[in-house]
Formats: sequence, C-alpha cells, structure tokens
Amino acid sequence: MNKHISRIMAPAALFAAVLLVASCGKAKFKIEGTITDAADSVLYLENMALDGPQRIDSTTLSAEGTFAFTHDAPEGAPEFYRLRINRQIINFAVDSTQTVKVNAAYPNMASAYTIEGGSDNERIRELAFKQIQLQARVKQIFDAQDLSAKAVIDSIMATVDRYKEQVMTDYIYKAPDAPSAYFALFQGIAAGNSYMMVIDPKRNVDDVKPISAVATSWDVHFPGSLRGENLHNIAIEAMKTRRILKAEEEGLKIDASKVTEADIIDIVLPDNKGVTRRLTDLKGKVVLLDFHVFSANGSMERTIALRELYTKYHDRGLEIFQVSLDEDEHFWKTQVAALPWICVHDDGSASQSYLYQARTLPLDYIINRDNVLVLGPQQIKDLDADIARQL
Repeated sequence: MNKHISRIMAPAALFAAVLLVASCGKAKFKIEGTITDAADSVLYLENMALDGPQRIDSTTLSAEGTFAFTHDAPEGAPEFYRLRINRQIINFAVDSTQTVKVNAAYPNMASAYTIEGGSDNERIRELAFKQIQLQARVKQIFDAQDLSAKAVIDSIMATVDRYKEQVMTDYIYKAPDAPSAYFALFQGIAAGNSYMMVIDPKRNVDDVKPISAVATSWDVHFPGSLRGENLHNIAIEAMKTRRILKAEEEGLKIDASKVTEADIIDIVLPDNKGVTRRLTDLKGKVVLLDFHVFSANGSMERTIALRELYTKYHDRGLEIFQVSLDEDEHFWKTQVAALPWICVHDDGSASQSYLYQARTLPLDYIINRDNVLVLGPQQIKDLDADIARQL
C-alpha cells in the first residue's frame, strides 16, 4: 500500500519541484526601505495594471518601519507599481531586476519621500509632487468664496492647462519612451465631487498628440507591449470622436463603426515644390519613413541605396516619405530636385517629426498599408527584407 502511494506521489513531487525551480529561476526586482511613524500599519505593494491596482503583497510595519518586497521582474517593457498605506501612495516603475529603495514618514509619505533605483523613478517622484501641488491650487480655487461658478471653472481649467503644457514639454516630449512620460499621461485632479484627467483627448482633441507620441515611442522601444497598444487604442478612439464631431458640426451624420484613423503620428510638411504632404495620406502603401540630413557625410551613398529600394519595390506598393532636417533649405531643394519619392523639409517650427526621436540620423521606420507603424529603428535588421515582408 505504501509503495503504491509512493509511486503515485513521486511524479507529483517531481512536478512540484520543477514548478519551484521554474519560479525561483524567474528574474526578480526588490523594493525595500523604511516608513517611519507607521507602526502596526499595513503596507501594500500593488501593481498598477491596465484594469486597476492589483495587490501583490503586504506587510505590517514594526516601530522601526523597515520593509522589503520581492516580485517577478517585468519582461519586455517597464511596469508600474505603488506602495500604499490607506490613501498615502508612492508610485514607482520597474524595468529590470533592480532594487528600489524608498524612505518616508507616515502620514505624509506621498508628499515627502525619497527614492533610489530605477532609471526614471526620480522623475516620477517629481511628477507626483507636482500633481499634489496642482491639486492644492485647484482646491483653493474651488473653495474661493468671492468667485462666480463660471470664474471658478475658467480659473481651474486655465491652471490645469498651464500645468499640462509644462508636463508635456518637460516630461513627455523630452523623453516619450521613459516611464515618467507614460505616468504623466494619466495624472488627474479632483474638484469638488468631480474628477478630471489633466490630459484628456475627449475634452481637448489636441491632447491626442502626447498620447500618440508616447505610443509611437513605446512601439519602437517596447514592441508589442500591452501598454503601448492601449495608448494607440485611446488615441484612435479620440481621433474617431473628433472626426464624428466635426462632421456633425457640418450637418453630416457618420456611422461611428465606419470611422478609422491612422495609428501613427502624422507629419505635415511642404515638399521641394511647396506642396503640403501628409504622412497619413499614404494609407494603402507600405511607407519607409526616413529622417535624413543631405549635408551629412555618406548622404550620397544613402540616397543611392534608397533609390535602389524604391526602384525595386515602388510598383509593388512602396512609398518613401523622407524628412530632411538640413538647416540650409536651399541646399536641400537642390539635392532632392531629381528624387522620385516624397521628400519634405522640417525647419523645426511646427512639425511633429521630433516626436519620432530623430536624433541620430539617418533613422528609419516602416509603416504598413493600414497606417500602422510596425518597425522602428531598433527592430529593422535588413531594410530590404523587412520592406519586402510588408509588401
């Protein structure tokens, strides 16, 4: 009987051991530190998932306030977490097997903590503190006794818009691939019983631009990530709404299910003949988006290589949308006069091309026939083969 049980239990024990080894073999990150003045309080570690906070672990703090949590490290893209005691929250991001250290004091830990570790957690801390300051200013306006209801609303909106411009300039457009840029997209404030997002394309359609900037950058650096895909969905829905509202203003009715939008950041610039060109007008084509400086060393060889690609694949549906970043516009015009593809010039005054992080040139992106950016500089290994696969 005992031998029979042993024969049954042995495979199960082996399977459990395999699971244990597999679990132990996963890469981990660690969050540790001290939160003083919080004896007997429960500290929670939560994952800020797309569908809301998910509890991972918890501990009851001692009088010393020390704590340490270990969890599986994210794969493929940064992930967002928070430490929480009641409504006091510390946000942070993890992108590897790092150790993050936090020191704070309760009950004001959300507004006075230090954090070390992680490539971007100091900027997330800055954003969190700025949001707390913004909330305080909004509350002050809302509680003002000498303002009319309209004046309160106008003042709050102006305050939020000023904050939004600062955040977009200093945190989102400066480094759209950083976790802090993603974090900045989802800040909000309360005014009375209402809650509003700082960046909200439903309220202001121009707010789709920072969302698209981060989505495109995450496509490049973290291809296939759920957060990047979610940002694209938000941007696309906002652009659909814009088109429907615009049509209604013109007395037209559109079936929302028939509305589609580009899944890329549009670039609208003049070509060498002064004709305005739009990147999104090329839907139905496979597009090589190329950022280039014609005055740079190696430009001639680069142009020859692109001409070979264009000749080889243009009849099958390839188009090249080339963006020149040359300072000398006249020189650019002379260089591109005989080129068969679209070439536009960006003088840096009004284009969205900088959101593609065109810092090291030349730089290429491949866009499929549905206007979806499918490959960025880090994913393109063989330009010829990668284009052929899309055709």
